Formats: sequence, C-alpha cells, structure tokens
Amino acid sequence: MIEWFTTIAIIVSVVAGLAALVLGGIGRKPDDYSVLPTAAVALVLLVQIVIGIVAPFVGNEPTGDIVEWWIYLVVALVLPVAAIVWALVDRTRWATVVMGVASLAVAVMVFRMHQIWFVQGVALVS
Repeated sequence: MIEWFTTIAIIVSVVAGLAALVLGGIGRKPDDYSVLPTAAVALVLLVQIVIGIVAPFVGNEPTGDIVEWWIYLVVALVLPVAAIVWALVDRTRWATVVMGVASLAVAVMVFRMHQIWFVQGVALVS
C-alpha cells in the first residue's frame, strides 16, 4: 500500500509543480484556485504520515533509516504549506513559480523516501 501511495504522491507533486511553473511562466499571479494543486501535495503528504505510522504495524517494515524517512516527510510537508502561505500573502507571479519549485522538490523527497523504505538494505542480486 505504501509503495502505491508513494507513486501517487510523486505523480501529484510533479503535476502540481509543472502546473504552477507554467502558470508562473505565463505571468499568472496566485489566486485561491491556483494554489489547489500545491494544496493537494500537502494533503497527499498528510495521508502519507498516516500510512507511515500504520505500515510498520501491519508488517511493512522500512529497509532503511526510519528517522531519515520521517525527516524527509516533515520537510516535504512544510515546503508546500510554506509556498502556499507565501503565495497567498505575496500574490506575485514569482510566488506561483515558488509553489512549482516546492512541489517538484517534494517529488524528489518522496522518491528518496521510497528508496529509504524499499530499496536501502536490499541486496542487489546479479
């Protein structure tokens, strides 16, 4: 379940990031609706927190350092929230670009979280 949801989190982050970058590129200032894709990233990460708490109890143990995984998750959650707050306060096209960059950074962090949970510690068989 966590692998499936991690893939969804990466897709949502990339789509939200690209949408915000395009909107910022065409000069669109953030409004209440243009922050929704970035808010979706934050919502997905909130669900990821619940999954991260439940997964070890149902036998889905991480293969890497769980502290590193949680640090990535907390930072990944703070980024889109901070970008949304800034976009709603600043209301410039650069705030829209920052939302896009924050969403793409979250995609990278979620991919690293996936590696920590599934790939680290697993011996590669050749």
